[in-house]
Amino acid sequence: MPIPLFNSVASWFLKKRYHQIELFLKYPLDVQNEVLHQLMDFSRETLIGRKYGFGKNLKYEEFRSRVPMMDYEQMAPMIDRARKGEQNLFWPTPIKWFAKSSGTTNAKSKFIPVSPEALEDCHYKSSKDLLCLYLNNNENSQLFLGKSLRLGGSKELYENNGTFFGDLSAILIDNMPLWAEFSSTPSSKISLMGEWDTKLEAIIEESINENVTSLAGVPSWMLVLLNDVLERTQKDHLFEVWENLEVYFHGGVSFAPYKEQYRKLLPRKNFNYYETYNASEGFFAIQDQNNSEDLLLMLDYGIFYEFIPMMGNQAGEEAVPLWEVEIGVNYALVITTNAGLWRYKIGDTVRFTSKDPYRIRITGRTKHHINTFGEELIIENAEEALKQICVKTNSEIMDYTAAPIFMNGSEKGGHEWLIEFRKPPGDIAYFTEFLDNALKSLNSDYEAKRYNNMTLDMPKVHLARKNLFRDWLKSKDKLG
Repeated sequence: MPIPLFNSVASWFLKKRYHQIELFLKYPLDVQNEVLHQLMDFSRETLIGRKYGFGKNLKYEEFRSRVPMMDYEQMAPMIDRARKGEQNLFWPTPIKWFAKSSGTTNAKSKFIPVSPEALEDCHYKSSKDLLCLYLNNNENSQLFLGKSLRLGGSKELYENNGTFFGDLSAILIDNMPLWAEFSSTPSSKISLMGEWDTKLEAIIEESINENVTSLAGVPSWMLVLLNDVLERTQKDHLFEVWENLEVYFHGGVSFAPYKEQYRKLLPRKNFNYYETYNASEGFFAIQDQNNSEDLLLMLDYGIFYEFIPMMGNQAGEEAVPLWEVEIGVNYALVITTNAGLWRYKIGDTVRFTSKDPYRIRITGRTKHHINTFGEELIIENAEEALKQICVKTNSEIMDYTAAPIFMNGSEKGGHEWLIEFRKPPGDIAYFTEFLDNALKSLNSDYEAKRYNNMTLDMPKVHLARKNLFRDWLKSKDKLG
């Protein structure tokens, strides 16, 4: 199919989907109730369905009282049985795909079930919706006149007992519909390569001569690729490589610490950035407005949402449905999905910014905080502080980590930061002072513990050597 014709046909189909999106915007609670009833009805004869008495007319209150909330450790024994080929445990259709995710308390990795319904009605549907919402906001877009440069995980797929596991991105690419393959670069063969450095070279080789109109991938790793592209081509910015580039679709980690670096690589005021909220467990939200930090909660992907109010850095005991949430409250996310995760605590935290429609911001992870001394410092505070200080000190951060310094005898506690800079600040003492002040302004508990060095001393900031984080990730087989 000629590209201009493909562009017209694809745009027409995607815009048609917008009318369905308008339905859940208008009737969000009805749509969510329907999703829950469909999930229970479909799973009545599974092991879990029989255990908890799923029925067609089961009300939400009964569902909540019968089914306990679970984390991965509680679901792991049943997932292990499914990985060995046992079926109809928590979902009725055969599950042969498992997305390998980062480690848990008791294991090196999690293996998240991915059903055929989750692939089609959640992950692939969300990819189309992302394009649909973008085109709805940018009617003059020429997105489909070129290709999307995608950067997925570097893991290959491994067969085990008739089931397969690998990075979610690898599973999605391996099952990718023809329309997506046609409009993407690099090829699936290169996207699924396992060795990260070789893969980056292959992506650059195949993509630099393509008409790339969009980028898609995790900000930290995409930044590595794009800097390598400029080094290879000896260009000053990316529009000299791909002049028709118009949007970057990103997700996976906070964009805040990287924003200024991307603006230097992509120096056009009308260039668009669109954020997504997806994970191995499902695809949850999409930025639906230009120049916004709010994400539209997608309600018709076969996922039923509940939310646990956070008490400081700890989740409460009870979850509330969508119709009981409040704006401005920090919630731990609980999901019931079309891959058989029932009242599953994903470990992420969100905050609602709107209820008409339901829009959220990702605030972090339930385990990504430091609260050793009652300071309740969450990752959202850290990322915002680092964004501010990079602008103030004209520095650029590659990677960072932070941890508490525990009290020892009469010594006070504190926080210790290890930061790898692409462009270090001129004065690390000034950087540290600004970091401390920024955190005080963002977090009153931190400010109280820092008052007159009462409980916490000034933070300690160490400059990491070049490629320290990358070398550590490589040693753990975590590159990409």
